[in-house]
Amino acid sequence: MSVPLTLDIADGIATITYNRPDKLNAMTPEMATLMIEAVTTCNASDAVRCVILTGTGRAFCAGSDISELDRYATPWDFRNRPEYCDALRALLKPSIAAVNGYAMGGGLEMALSCDIRIASEVARFAAPEIKLGWIGGGGMTALLAHSVGPSNAAMMVMTGDLIDADKALAWGLVSELTAPETLQSRAREIAATIASRAPIAAETARANLKAAYNMPLEQAVAYERDLQAICFATEDAREGRAAFESRRPPVFHRR
Repeated sequence: MSVPLTLDIADGIATITYNRPDKLNAMTPEMATLMIEAVTTCNASDAVRCVILTGTGRAFCAGSDISELDRYATPWDFRNRPEYCDALRALLKPSIAAVNGYAMGGGLEMALSCDIRIASEVARFAAPEIKLGWIGGGGMTALLAHSVGPSNAAMMVMTGDLIDADKALAWGLVSELTAPETLQSRAREIAATIASRAPIAAETARANLKAAYNMPLEQAVAYERDLQAICFATEDAREGRAAFESRRPPVFHRR
């Protein structure tokens, strides 16, 4: 029996793959646990400098497996379940969603929780929970509103209808589109570039971007300056300056 969520690490890049193609990679409690474990591994490993999330088959992820939801005895048990989107947002390393197909419900929320999103030209996106009588609970409205604006977010969460990859690009939901056969190589190309940069600076940039959502401008600039000073004091920053003076590529060690 295949593992429904896998983690592979090579060349500074961790790849988390949703692997239930017969169920459009719909998430189960088991997969949520595996996601938590994968994120914990990535956060603890100096060998991981960037993380790619993707899926097998026709889907990136179709969200929670609806057939599993009745396992929760009460709405409060459902409210306090291990949440895969929360787990993903605990990731400290830069992340890329390589959206190969359907990204719906919690799958869309996971893509939105990544720092960078690229998609196959055949990808489709939706917040379909309203069709079943509820709304998203993994950050859907806030993340969508930040990404595509309030009106487009309202269109998605209030209709539940799919949008295609071209519209996702036009709305700013994804950064670029690729042919299906080149999606994974393009994701690895971006990840390799990030992995070649100073890792403390890359992780700090991620933390800074997340904080900037919640701060007034002057506070955000001050926080950024503090983070810049922290990075400037690292061995990697000294290496970057030395490499610049010597006109050679820097070698960063996450110190």
